[in-house]
Amino acid sequence: MPLEAGLLEILACPACHAPLKEQETELICTGQDCGLAYPVRDDIPVLLVDEARRPA
Repeated sequence: MPLEAGLLEILACPACHAPLKEQETELICTGQDCGLAYPVRDDIPVLLVDEARRPA
């Protein structure tokens, strides 16, 4: 289930404060130098840097 549009508009990457975009079960940072991917578990974004997947 996708996140509500209003929620996605106010969320930002905790590491660099860039906007996030939804992709399958993750929220991807749009910052050029960051690119962290935060998991979404049970429709709840887990915006913890320690839980984020680093870019490949």
